[in-house]
Order: sequence, then structure tokens, then C-alpha cells
Amino acid sequence: MTHPATARPEVSALSSSRIRDIANAAIGREDILPFWFGESDLPTPDFIRETARQALAESRTFYTQNLGLPELREAIAAYASRLHGIAVTPDRIAVTGSGVSALMIANQLVVSPGDRVVVVTPIWPNIAEGPRLVGADVVRHPLVVENGRWTLDVQRLVDTLTPDTRLLILNAPNNPTGFTLDAAAQRAILDHCRKHGIWLMSDEVYERLVYDGADAAPSMLAIAEPEDRLIAVNSFSKAWRMTGWRLGWLTLPQAMMPDVPKVIEYNTSCAPAFVQAGGIAALTDPRGEEAVRALKANLARSRDLLLDGLTALGRIEVPRADGAMYAFFRIDGLPDDMAVARTLVAGHGLGLAPGSAFGPEGEGWLRWCYAARPERITMGLERLATFLDGA
Repeated sequence: MTHPATARPEVSALSSSRIRDIANAAIGREDILPFWFGESDLPTPDFIRETARQALAESRTFYTQNLGLPELREAIAAYASRLHGIAVTPDRIAVTGSGVSALMIANQLVVSPGDRVVVVTPIWPNIAEGPRLVGADVVRHPLVVENGRWTLDVQRLVDTLTPDTRLLILNAPNNPTGFTLDAAAQRAILDHCRKHGIWLMSDEVYERLVYDGADAAPSMLAIAEPEDRLIAVNSFSKAWRMTGWRLGWLTLPQAMMPDVPKVIEYNTSCAPAFVQAGGIAALTDPRGEEAVRALKANLARSRDLLLDGLTALGRIEVPRADGAMYAFFRIDGLPDDMAVARTLVAGHGLGLAPGSAFGPEGEGWLRWCYAARPERITMGLERLATFLDGA
């Protein structure tokens, strides 16, 4: 008798990334306009890259503390305190080797097999699949479109958060919809979680990418007490155009901190020192905030161009949203998003993410990342129009 050399069933049951399924077939083709990934088409700002180069030149290639360089933890704490008008201390900060790693470490810290985890959806697949990887039972709670906008029925969510729920995961501003959560809704959710001892993981990676005139979206950190069961997830990837650097952080309750280095140790041990040097520069050099402001201005222009262009094409429903870097839309009469995405790539050189990558709530939808130069957005709209003419 032979024993199959396969992964454990929980791993085999995980969903593969449908975004990657579409992109991997066409990455490297020079004719492709790729809007499938959530990243800018501009490189990381020069001053951040130069700081990392200098760190490498100084041979900063050795292990660091599990929780990250003290200078970076201090910079993150000062940044969060300044941004949200609160007092975050460095001893609550853990630096991670990417925002994805931060999400997984948070799951490993609080979720056990069989736990009930509620996730507000549609959602980036890594967020929903992480709890499943550690054996949790995931309950999906969908956003809905009302009056042309993505909305969350807070009372219905609260009703879903039964006392046996271990963890609620919120991502706002949301990937893929751009939905944002106001402070009043945050407070109602936090109060309910506090009452029943439910952990809350708040993915705030897109907090700087809002277009209502604010410096940042409301943060759960701004209304929580330091001892609340709240884990805030963040990353350098989006606001500072550092996707390939793989650098993120967690803000955690003080009581949890003695155990956090152990979990980081058994994942990545630490983030690279020269990468952390780039993070310090992003937060402490005045050019960091200048880069964020410039990015937001560019995104706002591309966002308006794309949303107006999609609406003008007809047959397209594109709800408005106040944050992130995506248009999430659907085409009347074309419910098979994977087939549409494949046809757009193969026949028109237009790379979009299929909505079903973000769960069943996204079936029939497409996601377009507008973190791109206006001329590329315009070319993409022309290719979509050609597709619609023949569809």
C-alpha cells in the first residue's frame, strides 16, 4: 500500500488565486496593459531606494530583532500617533516581512482550529483564506450595493457576530470595492466585539488612499483602548509604492507582545535590515509625506478618468467608493467574469482581475487597479470599448 505524498486536506481545500490564474498566463507579454495587481505602475520613490542601497553598502545584511529595528518601531508609532491623533507606543509595534505576513501572524496568534471567524466580503483572497489555513470556520458577510455605493449593514453584521465568534476581520478601505467605514460604524462594531470578547483584525493597508480630503481613513486604533482585543494590520506597499519590498507591521495589545516574537521567529525570524532602512526613510524623511500626497493626487485623477470612462461606455455598473485604488464593476449580460477576463487578456491585451477571485460575492464583477498613468487608463478604456463592441 502506498501513501499519497500530498499536502494536508486543509491546504488542498484552499482556493488558488484567480488573479494569478489570469496574470500568470500573460506576464511578460509586451502588448499587455496590466491592471490586475494592486500596485502602482511607478517605482518606489528614489530617496527610499537610495536609503536601502546605502544600507546594503554598509553591509546591513544581518539578522535584526524579531519585532524589527527599534528605530523603525519608533517611527511607526510616531507616524500612527501623528496621523490619528492618538498615543501609540513603540512597544505595541511588530514589524513583519510584508502585510500578508502580518495577516498570517495575526491569525496564528489568536485563531485555533474550529474557531468561528467572520470576514466582511468581497475581500482579497489572502485575507479570507488565512484563517482557513489555521483550521478556522470562516463565515462570509457581504457588502451590498445601495444607491450606487458599496455599503455595510452594521446591524446585520452585529447580529452575525454571535458570542461564539472568535475573530472579525475588516478591511477598510476595502480591496476590491473601495468601501470605507466611518467612525460611527467602527464604534458600533468595536463596542459589540468588546462586549463579547471577540477579537477584531482591522486591515488598514489602504488607510492613506482616500479621496474625501482627509489625510487618512478612520482607524480602529483611534477609538480603541490599548488593551482592547484589536490587531491593526498595515503595510508600506501601497502608500509608498513599496509592493516588492515586503514590509508591514502590526499594532497589538500590550498583553500579547511577549508572544509575538515567537510567532515571527517561526515564520520569517525578521524583516531584512536594509528593507527596514527603507521603511524608516519613508516615515521620517519629509519626502515620504510628499510622495504620499503626490500619489493620492495622481490616483484621484486616474480614478475620475476611469470611473467616468466606464460609465460612458454603457452596459457597465460601477458603484462609487471613497478609498483604495480599484474600480469594481460588472458588465450587463456577461456574468462569467473568468471568461471575460481571459478574453480581455487573450484578445485585447487588457489585464483585469476577475471578481470571483474575491469570493462568490464577486462573481460577475471585474477589478481594475487605477494606480496607473492616465494615458494607460485611456488606452485600457479603448480596448474595453472594442471588446464591448463585439460582445
